[in-house]
Amino acid sequence: MSNESKTSHEDDIELRTSMAEGGNQAANPEDEEQEIDLLELAMKLWQQRKKIAIWCLVGAVLGVVVAFSIPKEYDTSVKLVPEVVGNQKLSGSLGAMAAMVGIGGSGQSGTDAVNPQLYPDVVESTPFLVGLFNVPVEDIDGEHKTTVRQYIEDDIRSPWWSAVLGLPFKLIGAIRGGDKEEDEGKQTDSFQLTPGEFKVVQALSKRISATVDTKTSVITISVSMQDPMVSATLADTVVYRLQEYITDYRTNKARKDLEYAELLNEEAKANYYKAQQKYADYQDRNQGLILYSAQTTKERLENEATLAFNLYNQTAQQVQMAKAKVQENTPVYTTIAPASVPVRPSSPKKPMILVGFVFLAFVACSAWILYGKPLLEEMKQKKQQEKEA
Repeated sequence: MSNESKTSHEDDIELRTSMAEGGNQAANPEDEEQEIDLLELAMKLWQQRKKIAIWCLVGAVLGVVVAFSIPKEYDTSVKLVPEVVGNQKLSGSLGAMAAMVGIGGSGQSGTDAVNPQLYPDVVESTPFLVGLFNVPVEDIDGEHKTTVRQYIEDDIRSPWWSAVLGLPFKLIGAIRGGDKEEDEGKQTDSFQLTPGEFKVVQALSKRISATVDTKTSVITISVSMQDPMVSATLADTVVYRLQEYITDYRTNKARKDLEYAELLNEEAKANYYKAQQKYADYQDRNQGLILYSAQTTKERLENEATLAFNLYNQTAQQVQMAKAKVQENTPVYTTIAPASVPVRPSSPKKPMILVGFVFLAFVACSAWILYGKPLLEEMKQKKQQEKEA
């Protein structure tokens, strides 16, 4: 091949390569423009880095002020597991006694109406929260003793901006006057709450919560208060009151049966003593008589005393079985994590607040530099042009 043909062939290859490169550049103009725009935006921000630093510093200062203005909150959590819900047969000697007196022989199983999934509704109910009003509590130092209601009304602190925003409502309440004194002088009725009592119930419902794990049936009671000792004390009280409520519900029928069995037993006891005394008196008055009428009366009185004793013995067994039934229906709770005084506050999370305010300041400053300021300058130019026209 001659030198001229080699040269023309190389020129052809270079031409094709340059055309392909040109085609690729023409195929991705948007990517190139986007890359240039991002670099341009980054350069604008870098040129204004001092302003961005000042804005971030201001945001950090505001974040510190807000973080230290929010009162500390202490959370106390208690975890417990209830027994398996449902009626069970009495076992062993108790089952034999039940069969003898005809109690609990059917062995029918039932379903508890207040199952663990409904415990949160019980804790959040108005009567349950009203029952916590008079629970005595004290602060961590032991210097201030009060009740839950007074603590919610007088000792709960709010951020300064809440006080500023709520000032008009306080002025209105001061003008109306006398509401708190009327609330204090009135006995609490969960059916008809006063405005002050309703506010306390709302505050407690936000600070007390109960959750149930459907897989493990673990019940978690959480209480959030601004004093760690108050938080732990109230959490322990809520757990105790909940257990008491469920126990009263589940043993209500058995306790009524026990009261009725005890009443029958007392009547049978009185009748037995009366029949026994009547038989003894007749024996004392008619010793040595051999008349058939006397013998018949003696046998009748003896049979009456025996029947009264049998009835008394049967009712006594029923009383024992009713007591066993009450014990059988009493739920047993296993406390996995008992209440303890928290050492560290759960909120506010000051580092997160600080980072959030710095980030917002950076975003706000960047938006002003990239979009706000150019838009404002463009509007000024338009107004200037309109004036000149």
